[in-house]
Amino acid sequence: VLSYVGYTKNLKNRLNLHNISRGAKYTRGKKWIVFHKEIYNSKSKAMSREYELKKDRKFRNILREKFKKIGKSYMFYKNRLQ
Repeated sequence: VLSYVGYTKNLKNRLNLHNISRGAKYTRGKKWIVFHKEIYNSKSKAMSREYELKKDRKFRNILREKFKKIGKSYMFYKNRLQ
């Protein structure tokens, strides 16, 4: 299971762009679903968290394992207003 971390103001649109191969180069040719989401009140906080997540392989691996156990229909959302 591959994971992708990215900042966006419009998750639905961003996911659609990735799935029609118009998103980031890394995402092209793959079918993506959301299984974790965090919400922030400011772009700077969101970008800081994105940076942390890109470096935190342990956390991403934990999410990946949860996803594998529950199945591809699982969507896990974590709303964090900070």
